[in-house]
Order: sequence, then C-alpha cells, then structure tokens
Amino acid sequence: MSDRSRSLPGRPSLRYLKIEAKRRLRAGEFTTLDEAQLTIAREHGAPSWAALKRLVENRATPGRRHASRQLRWIAARFADADAPAWHAPAEEELREHFHEQLLEATPPEELLPRLMKLAPRLRGPRTGPLALVEDTPTHALARLDSADLAAVTQMQAVVERTPPYRLVELRVHPTAEIDDPRLTAPGTRTEGRVPTPASEVAEQAFAELGLPGLALAAADPRGTVWALARGWSALDPVEPLTTRHRFPAGSVTTLVTATAVLRLVADGRVGLDDPADRHLHTVRLADPAITVRELLGHTGGVDTPSERLTDQVPDPLALFGPVIPRGGPRGRHARSDAGYAALGLLVENLTGSPFPQAAADLVLRPLGMTDSFFPAHRPAASGETHTVTGYVAFEDGTLIPVRERVSTMPAAAGLWTTAPDLVRFGLGWRTLLPDDLARQALTPQTALPGAGHAGLGWELDPSGEVAGRTGHLPGASASLAVHLRDRRVHVALTNRSTPLEPVNGRILRALG
Repeated sequence: MSDRSRSLPGRPSLRYLKIEAKRRLRAGEFTTLDEAQLTIAREHGAPSWAALKRLVENRATPGRRHASRQLRWIAARFADADAPAWHAPAEEELREHFHEQLLEATPPEELLPRLMKLAPRLRGPRTGPLALVEDTPTHALARLDSADLAAVTQMQAVVERTPPYRLVELRVHPTAEIDDPRLTAPGTRTEGRVPTPASEVAEQAFAELGLPGLALAAADPRGTVWALARGWSALDPVEPLTTRHRFPAGSVTTLVTATAVLRLVADGRVGLDDPADRHLHTVRLADPAITVRELLGHTGGVDTPSERLTDQVPDPLALFGPVIPRGGPRGRHARSDAGYAALGLLVENLTGSPFPQAAADLVLRPLGMTDSFFPAHRPAASGETHTVTGYVAFEDGTLIPVRERVSTMPAAAGLWTTAPDLVRFGLGWRTLLPDDLARQALTPQTALPGAGHAGLGWELDPSGEVAGRTGHLPGASASLAVHLRDRRVHVALTNRSTPLEPVNGRILRALG
C-alpha cells in the first residue's frame, strides 16, 4: 500500500484514474482492483473510491456558477475529514481553489482545521449537504442543514471575476457559541396574545443562535395576529428591540415587487409573457426575448452586478450601463437581483412613479404596511428612527456591528420592514390580485436548486404546502412562510447574519 500524497489536476479524468488502477494491478502492486482503487483514492486525500469519484465529478461540473462550484468542492473534499483515512489537501491543491490573498490572511494551518470541523455538517442530512440560498457567478451562500437548530451554519463564498475563479472570500457564519456579555438578560415585548409554545421557541432560538435581537410575528387561521420582540435593536448603546423596529428584508423584497408587477398584469398594462424589454427604456436587457414571467421566476439568466450594497441608491445607468447582460441559460432557476431590478424599472415606466412610491401605492398602503419603506440612503443618515443595527459574529464569540448600507437594487432587496407588517403582507397579498393570478404566483414554474419549486416570486417547499421567501444580508436575516392550506403566516427577523428558516419551522411544528 502506498503512503504518498497527491493532488488532483485542474481537470481530473475519472477514466484516467480507472486506467491507472488497472495498470498498477497488472504490475503486481495490488492483488485486487478494489485495493488499487482504494489506494489511489487515499493518495488523493479521499477515504474511498466513491469519495474520489465525487471529487472528480465536482471538478468537471460545467457552468458559470463558479462560487457555488467552489463550495461544492469544499463539501466533497472535507465531508470525510473526520475519517481516519482522510488526507488533508496539500498547499498546491489549496492554491488551486483559494486565492493567495485569502491564504495570506488565513494560512493553511488555520484554514484547514476550520474546514475539517465542518465535516459532519458537510455530509448533510439529505442527499446533498448544500442548500443554496444564493447562487451567482461570483457569489454563493449555502446553508449546511442540521436537525439541531444550533448546528445550522451558513457558508458564504466570493470568487475572483476572472479564471481560474479562486476563492477570495470564504466565511462560515456560526450559529452558536456566541459569548457576548451584552446578550444577557434579554427583555421581551409583545403585541397580541402570543402562544406559549411560540414564546418558548423564541427564548430557545435567541439563546441557541446567539442573536442580538429577534422579532417574531404570526397570524392564525382566523387572522388573529401576534408579535414578539426579544433582545436589542442595538448593543452600543443598548436599545431594546420592539415590534415596531424595522429590519432590512433582503430578498423577501421580491415578493412585494412581484405583487406590484402582478397588479399591473391584472390591470392589463403588461402581460406575463410579454418581452420585458418592450416596457424598458433607458436600461435594456441584453436578451430582448426574456419575458416578464421569466424575470419573476428567476429563470431569465440575467447577470447580477457585484455591487449590492451602498450608502445611496445609484442611478441604474451607473450600476448597469445601458444593457443588463445575460450570462446564464434561460429556463433554469438562478437567483437574479438584476432581473428584479429590471422589473422595478418596468414598474416605474408603467406607472410614471419611482419604484419606492409605486410599490407603496400598489402594495404597501393597500395592505396597511405603514412601517415599511424603501430608503434611498442609509436609514441612520436619513434620520429614520426605529431601524435596527446589524451584527456579525467575530471569531472570539462577540458581535460586531456592520456598516449600515442600502441595496443598490431596491426592487430586489431594498425593503425595510417590521415583523407585523410582513404578516400583513402574508395575509393580504392575494386580496390585491384576481384569483387566477394569485394561483399562478403559487404555481411551480421551475425547480429550485436542491429541493422545492419556484413560483412567480414565491418559493414552494417540496410538499407544496408552504410558500415563502428568505432574505440574507450582512447583519440581517428574514424569513416569511405562509401555510397554504389554512393561510397561517409566520415571520422571523433578526439583526444578525444567520439562517432563520429553522425558527419558523419550529414554530410551525410547535403550533401544529
């Protein structure tokens, strides 16, 4: 048996490895083909031939989603890092995937132990460990699922914009072990009659996830609404969180934008299968055949710029230029903030109003969402009150504030809102539309990466019984879930970067 360590080439060939195993068997180095394959796998740092095959197949995956490809390599390469036969990648292999600047900031002797600790989560409880929350050519965000809420983790990747698309940023957002003394003795403020099981979930999630603040709200099948706020909207100086505090909603914004577009469809001002370019003026789409329906369902293949957050919302021409490019294939789901930015411009052109005003006229005001808005500047700089400060976890377990910014694409991620306002949206959005359009919004248009389906703005779980959307920004996360059978609505918001879907799942189960 060999004890040498080898690295896979940039474009490995499984056929070549099979030939090598047979050649070494014929040369008398091994007595069986299985023994030869196992040795070759271990030489490449894989504990088995099957694991080596996964590595090779991952390297061979085509497409332009370079960031998620690198995350899949990490998942395949480190999933068995706690197995006795596993060999850590040598520096040469690491440099194929990690930019030298990242390796200078986090040397291999620091990076490898961190990734090795993820092994149990990288194997995942399902057929695939990575649930992609965001997947663009240069950015990807994946959730590493776990039955244990405290073990749910997010992995965020950014790659260089040119070949070989190595990782320039890799962040693992821990969801536990936050040891910040400012989080002790959190207070709780409520509106309405909060069910005891929901209060218990809030208390457990707050402690397990290490949150500065957590806002929950829900409506039961009768439409009775309750809300709960636990913790702080800001830690320095300390400011208690209330149910009226506003959080950035991230991609949950797209549900408001989709509803605004569907209202214009209902009025006959635009058709779902119209080429979207027909209704755009200053900024156009590179592919004039992309339809409104495709933009709503994230299947237009429209590229998203890397500039997503800013101090002040830019002019679309300054952000995109005259043409929004299409680099991905049409017909396959791939989250596109730029596609929704185009829908926002479409709404502006059809209504004659800036998108924030049009969205307020078409959706926010009719639903009584009086605490929701689309800031053009950083909320603090605009003098807005009752807005939260966002936090990320530092390596020593403390929380540090993130620089407060707004989305460069308001129609994609620009909404700031409260938990009760999002419940109002979940309860009332269908009332703004004819029944047939509301049904189309919840009809699967294409499969989501991993599991479930995408409707028109909405995402549907594999059972088809729950629709919703999540939003993740630096220093904030949001989750909206609607139980389609009885119209229950559940909302969770926090001013920290961490997955919140499991919190909504817990409440759904706790309340039956």
